[in-house]
Amino acid sequence: MSFQVFGLAVSRGVAIGRAVLVSSSRVDVDHYFVAEEQIEAEISRLRAARDDVAAELSLLQRDLPADAPSELSALLDVHLMLLHDEVLISATKQWISERHYNAEWALSAQLEVLARQFDEMEDDYLRERKADVEQVVERMLRAMSRASSPDLAGGDAPIRRTDPGAEPLVLVANDIAPADMLHFKRSVFTGFVTDVGGKTSHTAIVARSLDIPAVVGAREASRVIRQDDLVVIDGDAGLVIVNPSDIVLEEYRFRQRQSELEREKLSRLRHTPAVTMDGECIELLANIEMPADAKAAVSAGAAGVGLFRSEFLFMNRAGELPTEDEQFEAYRSVVVAMNGSPVTIRTVDIGADKPLDRMSAGELRHDHGLNPALGLRAVRWSLSEPGMFRQQLRAILRASAFGKVRLLIPMLTHVSEAVQVLDTIGRVKQQLTDAGRPFSAVDVGAMVEVPAAALVLPSFLRLFDFVSIGTNDLIQYTLALDRGDESVAHLYDPWHPAILRLVEGVIRQARAAGKGVSVCGEMAGDPAFTEVLVAMGLRSFSMHPSQIASIKQNVLRTDSRRLGHLVASTFGGEDIWDGCERLRLAVTSAGTSLS
Repeated sequence: MSFQVFGLAVSRGVAIGRAVLVSSSRVDVDHYFVAEEQIEAEISRLRAARDDVAAELSLLQRDLPADAPSELSALLDVHLMLLHDEVLISATKQWISERHYNAEWALSAQLEVLARQFDEMEDDYLRERKADVEQVVERMLRAMSRASSPDLAGGDAPIRRTDPGAEPLVLVANDIAPADMLHFKRSVFTGFVTDVGGKTSHTAIVARSLDIPAVVGAREASRVIRQDDLVVIDGDAGLVIVNPSDIVLEEYRFRQRQSELEREKLSRLRHTPAVTMDGECIELLANIEMPADAKAAVSAGAAGVGLFRSEFLFMNRAGELPTEDEQFEAYRSVVVAMNGSPVTIRTVDIGADKPLDRMSAGELRHDHGLNPALGLRAVRWSLSEPGMFRQQLRAILRASAFGKVRLLIPMLTHVSEAVQVLDTIGRVKQQLTDAGRPFSAVDVGAMVEVPAAALVLPSFLRLFDFVSIGTNDLIQYTLALDRGDESVAHLYDPWHPAILRLVEGVIRQARAAGKGVSVCGEMAGDPAFTEVLVAMGLRSFSMHPSQIASIKQNVLRTDSRRLGHLVASTFGGEDIWDGCERLRLAVTSAGTSLS
């Protein structure tokens, strides 16, 4: 049966593939692909978990007190029977052997299938037996988590299928954690659908960075879409079509081919200088998350790295922080790969939608708090963990000996924080000097991503060498909404006059002070804002490498003077609402008069 699911369009294009559902089990489940030669080992892990749980249940049954209710023994019998049920075990083996899922993923996928079958049963008693299956599966998942398993954080897990004839897959989930996205970004998925999330939720940002279609905030998608359903993701319309008709399927396949041709055309701009029609040079930089991403930045023709999100080095490490030497090697590899182009490294931005893995007792940890977006995140967390912070700063400064490095501090709100950070950098430099470790001069910049920083910008400009505007958080904090919450996603508005006024003010003040200024948030990679930002005076954009070609195309078509007087009148006049609307229409409506 064909049906449609609507959500938010967050990454353009069309994806067609079989649905892979990631279950929201109460037990954390790793999801990764295994190589052909590892299939038997995964099946052995599944058998071992089943045998361990069977032994546990048998022991429980043997040790039941004489006065225990007979129902309790009967319940254990049911669980033992389910453990050896071929519908559970054989089907799980099939997920492993045919889809190359790891054992945990395969087991949770089969649980999803069985849970739906139980939900559709008319008999109340049989329908309630779903809980027994869930309990058995969760016991097996816990058994596997106790046993040794592959180190996923190291990046060596074989998560890419090699069969060229394999059918494309799309990922369907309630939500996808940033740490999980590190695995999925190197895998076989051609599109994403999530129940929750907004246009600048982390899932949406990563989907755009991968240049693959995605729809978020689709509410009940993971409940109504079944494993292996044929799914079309329309990333332009925010539409998901499940089991489409042949006519609809062929139409979307045609659109896919057209998109591929357009990408090929844009790729030819790689070596073309980013210069506006009136001769203004625009710097197009890349946002990266891991050292391996530097290769994509070079391939896209980036003029450097405008944002290296260092927190991703801290994720998927089973509670261990990266050492100073590990971080140094990661930063150095990026600096060397960029071959003399500048690399801007942001200090760790843990918190909000990027929590750090919980650590064992007595070790470093990061709790969510009641409101993680307003809690101990980014520079606040770094300053609360001075040992970790100094370690990261040493690693970054050591990498500066191999090329041009710039240091970026996230989420500053107080001058006292800025002074404390600069003082720490000074002490770290002295430590390196005393130890005889080489480092070069490093510009230090401040991120402007909360209204407080934008409103007291002159104070920060006296302390820092440059500023970078993080528009994602700036919009979230200015408009007082959670950018990952689909229920308020319609209020997330980059065209809001308050946002445009803050961005324009930061650009104008930084240029007047002779300090560098860039935009590294999603606005930088959105073609709708290229001409507006250039007219505001912005000359440095930082975005994911996959977005550089389309933004460069816009730059080549832009006259920096066309919107100049409209920008001046908008932010110099009294009716900013009307002015911003005229500015938006001037960009989005062809032929709009600017007089």
